[in-house]
Amino acid sequence: MHDGQSPAEDAAVDHDSLDALVAQLRRDLSYLNYPAKNWVKPLTPSVEDETFDVVTIGAGMVGLAVAVALRREGIQNSVALDAAPAGLEGPWVTTARMRTLRSPKILLGPAMGIGSLTFRAWYVAQFGATAWEALDKIPRVMWMDYLRWYRDVLNLPVRNDVRVDAIRWEGDRFLLDTVGPDGNKLIAARRIALATGRDGLGGSSLPPEAKNIDSTRRAHTNDDIDFEGLAGKRIAVIGAGASAFDNAAVALESGAAEVRVLCRRPDIPRINKLTGIGSPGIVHGWYFLPDAWKWRCLHYNDTCQTPPPGTSIRRVTDFPNGHVHTGCPILSMTEAGSEVMIETPRGTYVCDYVIFGTGFRFDPKLRPELDKFADNILTWGDSFVPPPSEQDAALASGPYLGPAFEFRERRAGATPGLDRLHCMNYAAALSHGKLTGDIPAVTQGANRFAQGVASAFLAEDIDHFYERLQAFDTPDVDGDEWTDEPLP
Repeated sequence: MHDGQSPAEDAAVDHDSLDALVAQLRRDLSYLNYPAKNWVKPLTPSVEDETFDVVTIGAGMVGLAVAVALRREGIQNSVALDAAPAGLEGPWVTTARMRTLRSPKILLGPAMGIGSLTFRAWYVAQFGATAWEALDKIPRVMWMDYLRWYRDVLNLPVRNDVRVDAIRWEGDRFLLDTVGPDGNKLIAARRIALATGRDGLGGSSLPPEAKNIDSTRRAHTNDDIDFEGLAGKRIAVIGAGASAFDNAAVALESGAAEVRVLCRRPDIPRINKLTGIGSPGIVHGWYFLPDAWKWRCLHYNDTCQTPPPGTSIRRVTDFPNGHVHTGCPILSMTEAGSEVMIETPRGTYVCDYVIFGTGFRFDPKLRPELDKFADNILTWGDSFVPPPSEQDAALASGPYLGPAFEFRERRAGATPGLDRLHCMNYAAALSHGKLTGDIPAVTQGANRFAQGVASAFLAEDIDHFYERLQAFDTPDVDGDEWTDEPLP
């Protein structure tokens, strides 16, 4: 069994047991009164083709959890739009290249507090408890299989192959210009959740030196890379994070002549600091911490950096032509014919192709669909001044969010609708903790969003609900249950 392979990978699936799990899940959901009765005052249709209370952009893990949370709160008129084909949402079978998830298998992910909806229940139903006990980490591709089952068994409202080109606010609603299998459609929404992943509020981060290299000779780890086309080539991978090592490994497994991982730091990080404070307190209480403590904790963690898994490093170094070089910041990068010259303090490396594992940056101006809102999104840099020893441009660029992940305005009143646009992606981490970008607390993040939106809908339409209060005339007592009698 190779590293990352499930002990059940070659076992036959017990379809009867899986069917029994689905039946149990349906009973559990009915006991929880799921889905709850819709109660939201609908938008009055106007010029758009369709109207929704909530549109979620993205139907990966977070988008699916949001769909469930909305239904549980009785917000039924919602839809999730994803540009990817069905079954390819998120990074799991596209740009993610690790063999297994990095999270422990016991983490509950998007199960929404329902035991029969967990990955463990799904896995055990098919392969048995013995296989579960033998499983170390969840295979990445199998996690995507679970998410496909999750979407299917819950019959979630997802539309695939739909791209959102533009968003604007008109009157009391967002209007979204979309392109999909049915052509161009104008969709209206009261609220929008941006469940758009790691690069959902910006894009890939590349060092300035990358601009010196033709795009045919470089890629970011978040790109669609033709690894088979790199067979026989010399590859430089820039970075010391997990994705850098995963991409280096895939290049080696695809037949690269050699791969050298160039790490800026003098050593590879060893300790995942945030693991040391993981708790329900962090999940539920992070948002309520003083800004100074949020900043201090994440700045310290980013300074220490998160280590790549040891298995990812060994996946590279197990190859005789896989090499790791620390203390190699890039001094310059130039092209010489078809080759790339990378100068470092430890010497110059000549290669044929460069893969940048250099992370992501927050910059909503890079998102065309956010064009009408990007300039007025309040950031941490606008809201908080850290001490000189904790200056951090990356943290400063992140959005300074409200309690339901909503954006706030830098200039009050300048961008109507901005506070009804919700950041359900990785950029929410400094404001809310890791509730929208990682597996462990995605349920809590989705619930926080849905409950916040439910509260907002009540406040926005309180006059409507007061009229319903006054008009309600269904009696609990008919009046014939007693006869009035005189006092003795």
